[in-house]
Amino acid sequence: MGTLWSQESTPEERLPMEGSRPWAVAKRVLTAIQVLGLLLCFSVLLFYIFQNCGPRPCETSVCLDLRDHYLASGNTSVAPCTDFFGFACGRVKGTYNSFQELATKNKNRLRRILEARNSWYSGSGEEKAFQFYNSCMDTRAIEAAGTGPLRQVIEELGGWRISGNWTSLNFNRTLRLLMSQYGHFPFFRAYLGPHPASPHTPVIQEIAPAIDWLSCLQATFTPMSLSPSQSLVVHDVEYLKNMSQLVEEMLLNQRDFLQSHMILGLVETLSPALDSQFQKARRKLSQKLRELTEQPPMRARPRWMKCVEDTGTFFEPTLAALFVREAFDPSTRSAAMELFTAIRDALITRLRNLPWMNEETQNMAQDKVAQLQVEMGASEWALKPELARQEYRDIQLGPNFLQSVLSCVRSLQARIVQSFLQPCPQHRWKVSPWEVNAYYSISDHVVVFPAGLLQPPFFHPGYPRAVNFGAAGSIMAHELLHIFYQLLLPGGCPACDTHALQEALLCLKRHYAAFPLPSGTWGGDSLTFLENAADVGGLAIALQDIYRSSGNYSFFWLRSTCQCRASEQGPWVLGTVWRDLQMATGLEPEGPSPPTPTQAYSKRLLWHRGETVLPRLDLSPQQIFFRSYAQVMCREPSPQESYDTHSPPHLRVHGPLSSTPAFARYFCCARGTLLNPSSRCQLW
Repeated sequence: MGTLWSQESTPEERLPMEGSRPWAVAKRVLTAIQVLGLLLCFSVLLFYIFQNCGPRPCETSVCLDLRDHYLASGNTSVAPCTDFFGFACGRVKGTYNSFQELATKNKNRLRRILEARNSWYSGSGEEKAFQFYNSCMDTRAIEAAGTGPLRQVIEELGGWRISGNWTSLNFNRTLRLLMSQYGHFPFFRAYLGPHPASPHTPVIQEIAPAIDWLSCLQATFTPMSLSPSQSLVVHDVEYLKNMSQLVEEMLLNQRDFLQSHMILGLVETLSPALDSQFQKARRKLSQKLRELTEQPPMRARPRWMKCVEDTGTFFEPTLAALFVREAFDPSTRSAAMELFTAIRDALITRLRNLPWMNEETQNMAQDKVAQLQVEMGASEWALKPELARQEYRDIQLGPNFLQSVLSCVRSLQARIVQSFLQPCPQHRWKVSPWEVNAYYSISDHVVVFPAGLLQPPFFHPGYPRAVNFGAAGSIMAHELLHIFYQLLLPGGCPACDTHALQEALLCLKRHYAAFPLPSGTWGGDSLTFLENAADVGGLAIALQDIYRSSGNYSFFWLRSTCQCRASEQGPWVLGTVWRDLQMATGLEPEGPSPPTPTQAYSKRLLWHRGETVLPRLDLSPQQIFFRSYAQVMCREPSPQESYDTHSPPHLRVHGPLSSTPAFARYFCCARGTLLNPSSRCQLW
């Protein structure tokens, strides 16, 4: 008889039973094979993403020009972790200044506009602006007129001993004519400005009685009505007091000396509108005065530049419209506003996380940013051609260039006064649209970014986003932080955590004090410290958040990290990358969450998968961000800048970068190098 189980068994019956040791081993082997397969697939996916979804090189003409600009100014032989200023600006020599270079480009653009052949409506602002520029450039006619135009002006003022006949006129009458008709202020400067919150209003008729203040100011600011009780803001009372005493003494014994002083000052002011002999004498006098004050000689400027500047001064609305039409079209303005919105939103988010602000102060600060007005490109007033036609009606050009200049001076002064007589005056820009200086107005709570600043190499809609955020974006953030300067002053934020704030301020002061200053440069004062704080905060706001951003993940960040580890620590392994991925996405945080909030560039980087880089620079988007920031600061420090409220350019680069952990991470800086210190400060 056969056994009970003598029939042939199936393959499944021959496997170990579940729960037995052989079955457990087999299960672990199968699981390992599956995990390895998933990891292999994940590695292939990462490789595909890196190769196909990474930043593409921008091959447009504007990007290629910017790349060439970076190559021409930078010195890649310099170690970025010890001297990033030299790395970005090492080939800059002489008096180069990145802002002045851009300002010169803008003036060249205005020159091309003014020298273009166009047909304008008779009597229009465009026609008068072009006629004025052409008469300024017509040096033959100016030389042919000689001293005749100036002699006529001097005779109207009572003459001058040097020029011949002299009539001893009333001192205050001459002063009144100089101020109102010629825009010349021989003893003091008087101008209209926004009314401050707490004006200082001394009675200057009593402390400086030699000047007929009411008569002189009334003539200068006609048709504004003034009275003896008019409130005035005086910047230097002691000077006015001493000046008045000196004038009274000279009126008794040296009246002709006072007349000569006033006429000579007027000649110096008008000399650019006169023939070459006057201009040579003016340059010689200026050179002698600079030698006495131990200043280097001024560089000679071409005639066209002075003519462009004067035309822009007298015909700003007309030139503003022409400049913006060519250099700041609607698409460029839209891109600039998008950048500003990202910077502003990043600042608001950052304010919620400042440890030295309590909730009440945070809410106040956020409301102040939300209520801020921004003017981009040019003011609306300057872009209305109908206003320009009305404003230029009183300008009479000719019969010589000097008379054209004087007519424009009077017209400009009248326009300024009229703007202050409007019932609801708009913010009057302190800069022209083609200039390169952004600013924040405390009185009007307006931040201004002129079109001339938002130009290559600082900004262009076709640039990689890293360039725009690093250059123009950091400038925007810097200006926004001017809103909160008062909070950093002693007693400026009584509701804040005073201890935490003072610790942060002291830390930042020590941080900057540790940097060596180039010889002959100024270390700065309290105003410089406020600018340093805005530099550090501006860079941090414009920068991306490294590890977290709205639960998304930046593959560009991962790729940069991998490249950094490959260069410093050899080939990286998949497990390390997986841990970085978990930390970056927030799936498995490593340690406590960092206090830094989401910042401007990171948001745009994560949502824009079409990020580009500059070709053949071998820089990641994040590295380009820092390079573009430093490029803005490229210039050589000089002694005449010793009174600038900003730090020297080296310090404006190294101070903020060394305060930013991301810089050391993306440039693989070893701990303890100049730009990767062992400790950092966080103020903003």
